[in-house]
Amino acid sequence: MNILCTNDDGYLATGIRVLASAANELGSVTTVAPDREQSATSHSLTLHHPLRARRAIDGAWVVDGTPTDCVLLAVNELLTERPDVCLSGVNHGPNMGEDVLYSGTVAAAMEATVMGIPSIAFSFAGVLHEEIEGWQDLVRDILRSILGRSDLPAATLFNINLPARAPADVKGIRVTSLGQRRYADSITRAKDPSGREYFWIGGGTASWRGPSDSDFQAVEEGFVSVTPLHLDLTNYELLEEIRGWDLTL
Repeated sequence: MNILCTNDDGYLATGIRVLASAANELGSVTTVAPDREQSATSHSLTLHHPLRARRAIDGAWVVDGTPTDCVLLAVNELLTERPDVCLSGVNHGPNMGEDVLYSGTVAAAMEATVMGIPSIAFSFAGVLHEEIEGWQDLVRDILRSILGRSDLPAATLFNINLPARAPADVKGIRVTSLGQRRYADSITRAKDPSGREYFWIGGGTASWRGPSDSDFQAVEEGFVSVTPLHLDLTNYELLEEIRGWDLTL
């Protein structure tokens, strides 16, 4: 099995090292990752300047672009064989609810899914990314249970969130839906030393809501959350209602 590993935290991140090590027990792994942190870049592409790729000492490809750039370059230019699966992560921080719309980690997996490659995104809900170190065996077992199937759904990626606890204390795996989160005080307004006003996006606190099968609920209770995501964003429940609006020009 040819496995592509990528992320949005950069090629030196703890998470991608753990993920690649776990995947290495299942097949031949090639890492193609950004040269720096690219969190919250979503599905962005680099269109206004050329991209450069180089080999790191450990053999990984390092790209001065976004996670989506990495997948595109990997599949079309850098790899000698098309990957059988794309693994993204392990992200330093959770990717639940609406986070999947912003996450570079999830977007990298989604780009591979667009290209017809089965994909899995991993994220760790803890604050200290050093704690990802102990997750290699459990991540390997999760990969085996998913990739060992012959009926993986098309146009679907798996978004997996690991709870903020030791792997030995994990209660199991839950298949979940996306929850909903709301940030408070996520924009800081201040002035620099020269008295010029600036705004800083990020931080604040998050509150969650959703049904009992939500991803955040599973992670909070100590379970690994596995959420199947598909590329079709159409709200099919509303199609007939909207058609009844008699929209005309």
